Amino acid sequence: MTLIATYVAIVFGCGLVAKLVRLPPLIGFLAAGFILEASSVEKITGLDELAEIGVILLLFAIGLQLDLGSLIKKEVWLNATAHVLVMTLVGVGVLSLMTVIGFIAQESLQVLIAIAIVLSFSSTIVAVKVLQERGDELALYGRIVIGVLVMQDIFAVVLMSASRGEPPSVWALGLVVALPVLAWATKYWSRIGHGEMEMLFGIGMALIPGYLLFTAVGLSGSLGALVMGVLLARRTGAEQLSNALFRIKDLLLIGFFVSIGFHGIPTWANVGIGLLLLLLLPIQALVYWFLLWMFGLRNRTSLLATLALANYSEFALIIAEIGTEDGWLSDSWLLTLVIAVSGGFIVAGIVNPPGVSRISQFARKLPTRPPGKIHIDDRPIDIGDADAVVLGMGRVGSSAYQQLVDEYGYRAVGIEHDPNRVQELVEQGYHVLEADATDYDFWTRVVVTGTVKVIMLAMPAQYANIEALRELRRVDDGSAIVASVALYREDVAELEDMGIDVVIQLYRGAGEALADRAIAAVNGGTGPLPGIARGRHERTPEPTEDQVRDQRWTGYREARVRDDIRSAED
Repeated sequence: MTLIATYVAIVFGCGLVAKLVRLPPLIGFLAAGFILEASSVEKITGLDELAEIGVILLLFAIGLQLDLGSLIKKEVWLNATAHVLVMTLVGVGVLSLMTVIGFIAQESLQVLIAIAIVLSFSSTIVAVKVLQERGDELALYGRIVIGVLVMQDIFAVVLMSASRGEPPSVWALGLVVALPVLAWATKYWSRIGHGEMEMLFGIGMALIPGYLLFTAVGLSGSLGALVMGVLLARRTGAEQLSNALFRIKDLLLIGFFVSIGFHGIPTWANVGIGLLLLLLLPIQALVYWFLLWMFGLRNRTSLLATLALANYSEFALIIAEIGTEDGWLSDSWLLTLVIAVSGGFIVAGIVNPPGVSRISQFARKLPTRPPGKIHIDDRPIDIGDADAVVLGMGRVGSSAYQQLVDEYGYRAVGIEHDPNRVQELVEQGYHVLEADATDYDFWTRVVVTGTVKVIMLAMPAQYANIEALRELRRVDDGSAIVASVALYREDVAELEDMGIDVVIQLYRGAGEALADRAIAAVNGGTGPLPGIARGRHERTPEPTEDQVRDQRWTGYREARVRDDIRSAED
């Protein structure tokens, strides 16, 4: 128990230090492994097995979230493929040059190619963290980033399988029958409910038909875990299963990063070579930007996607770990890659701030192209004669839209960056356009034939509302009333300091409306009865007609309060 407590204290402390200096905690976990090794602390029995399970669950979770439709777009699959090919050639060239100069020891061409390939991958952990901080997972550049990462994850699994160097058994052909049977047998798995059974089911699918079955027929167990995730991805409850496994997967992956430290302490040579490999990152970024620009994406979209992807992947360490176990890669190279990957994470933290204003300003200085040559998802936005614009069409935004249209007769248009949400609302009769309201040139891309009187900021992330308001203030003449929703009191103050006209704290407004609805239900739908008081609480005066109109106009106290609360949670 003392040994486990020592591990927990050191790992937590190192992770906390990394987080305090705004670095991914996994850098701290890597450091913890080296500290434990340097301190001659005994290695916990079963640490390697737990680490391997963490990697298997990581690949299973990737499969659960895999949208095969998003991978067929050329800006995703062609970009990912071309980037890996170009950076592999560049990487082999740079590594060969370092060999000639004498910076690194002579290695076979196969080893140099494998190292160059893993250095061409980008970090899923870092890129997704950047997108989540900005609330941009479903923005155009966010979808491209996630698509490229998924393609690279698939490449990584193939490389992990190939690195074993063992041909599959003839029994592997039986998977052609086994997989459809598994798909049929798990058709209604979501009926087992949530909680422990749900997590056990997911872990069992990843380990038994995934890892063990594929390993038994001579295929990579990692590939099997990914395939099992894909098999369940289309089923009801796949997202909930992914969320349920999220914490346990991350906890087990801590074991993987800590275990790397027990391969030895990096030498000065490892540190020097690892830092030299960071010189590949600017080349990696240029290749990403050029490919995205060639696919017709605007400068801002290309640049934001490029910066999110310009780093080294944790898969480099996973594959290097496999290489050291199988004997085709030395421990020294593993330690060198630890330095390179950690340095890439630090660089990513510097070039990817939570706000995107500075990135947008820089993108504005790059060469532009005619609108007709821009990617269809990145072209000008025509809102016609709309006199009200709602930015963010989640549950709050769609409710505000409906109030504006139904109660006040406004010609409203909604702006939403989630294409699935756009399609859903359009089918329901809403006038919604797909666009990113935080884009620095969003308003310069807008084509309007009337006069916009009302602009509502109803995006779930405060960063997004701030960015949208800042870009709006840069171009508007102050004639439109601007309103926003905010979750917290400090968010309200921040928006008010920027001069917004109306701001509503969502939790407070929803709570008041919830109480009104509850009392109305108690009284049979007639609303609070006059003259009733409980204890020291006095009856709230009936709102005036002007107050009711103002509440309706803002759109945040409509009857569907439960959806408002769920939107706040999202």
